[in-house]
Amino acid sequence: MYAVVKTGGKQYRVQEGDYLNVEKLNAEVNSTVELTDVLAVSKADGELVVGKPVVEGAKVVAKVVAQDKAKKIIVFKYKPKKDYRRKQGHRQPYTRLLIEKIEA
Repeated sequence: MYAVVKTGGKQYRVQEGDYLNVEKLNAEVNSTVELTDVLAVSKADGELVVGKPVVEGAKVVAKVVAQDKAKKIIVFKYKPKKDYRRKQGHRQPYTRLLIEKIEA
């Protein structure tokens, strides 16, 4: 059984027991989060239920495992012959979730 959920402007295919890195959510570590924007649910018998745009009454319950930052990326701007150089780093914050239950 799997579900397609939407969070942070992105869509993810999740199953129970999966770990998922999503855009930062305002939630404490070890708390539970309900993702209610479920776009599709696959039931145990193989039937796929697709929402218009979301499946009514479906939700995904997840546990917040960590609030962390991703690996640093370097933003380097450069213009030749003009003595213009700018170096900047960025670390995107994310929330790591453990999918506990899919309710359809």
